[in-house]
Amino acid sequence: MKAIRIHENGGPEVLRYEEVPIPAPGPAEALVKIQASGVNFIDIYFRQGLYKAALPITLGQEAAGVVEKVGAEIKDLAPGDRVAYAGTPGAYAQYAAVPAARLVKLPAGIDSRNAAAVMLQGMTAHYLATATFPLEPGHTALVHAAAGGVGLLLIQIAKMRGARVFGTVSTEEKAALARRAGADEVILYASQDFEAEVRRLTSGVGVDVVYDSVALTTWEKSLRSLRQRGMLVLYGNSSGPAPAIDPLRLSQQGSLFLTRPKLGDYVATRQELLQRAGEVLDWVAAGRLHVHIGETFPLQDAAQAQEALAGRRTAGKVLLIP
Repeated sequence: MKAIRIHENGGPEVLRYEEVPIPAPGPAEALVKIQASGVNFIDIYFRQGLYKAALPITLGQEAAGVVEKVGAEIKDLAPGDRVAYAGTPGAYAQYAAVPAARLVKLPAGIDSRNAAAVMLQGMTAHYLATATFPLEPGHTALVHAAAGGVGLLLIQIAKMRGARVFGTVSTEEKAALARRAGADEVILYASQDFEAEVRRLTSGVGVDVVYDSVALTTWEKSLRSLRQRGMLVLYGNSSGPAPAIDPLRLSQQGSLFLTRPKLGDYVATRQELLQRAGEVLDWVAAGRLHVHIGETFPLQDAAQAQEALAGRRTAGKVLLIP
């Protein structure tokens, strides 16, 4: 089979399109024939070495496809089942051996591309809005990268929960996507100071929560955009990791909260995975949550896909098709 692997950390040039053996599933695993793989910033972080892994590795943390074989211990999956997963390495490939405990069966009405587009980013948006800072009617939220894969989904879930949502984007085209997703206000950060706009839009009070996947270039103003006892949720590093912060600053700026969550801790059990993924997939199947697939690339063009994502030339989800 073909797979995208790295043997050293570096830029997109380290991605290799290689012939490797089809993996044999272990007793508690299923072999999945991948029909679509999600491209995410976490893949770039592993490629760069920001997140550590033993090399060589096959990149990719998210995919959807069809079960081909199951291990001897598997009772609730069978060949032909349509499944999706997130958080297991090896998705930039034609096949992957995946722990059955991490696989979710797809409901009728959702295809593999939409499933691959929503597993990692959809569950991320779900935990951000329902668990990290559980939004309620009357809350105000600032969503950075509002036209990105997580951003568009997070806006929709935040609106389902009754929040007032501001989004930051780089272009008018992306602003239109954010508004279509339900954003109440959209700030073009290239020409507007988002901190000043947030203060203006909230009559100087600030927002209850900032969902920030950008980090290095935004975190300072994100902190200053919060109301008293507000929360800054740093859940990504697309511009680079945020620097260390003196905890005293949180007190000085209004007894603020700062957290750095990751998806794995919000789907730590099989029950939580099924609940979170099931709700997201059911919303998509029912038409309540709309997935925007911005671009698809052949598997061998993974480098171009990552460059487009990192260069903010995409909106919505980026997929690889084996």
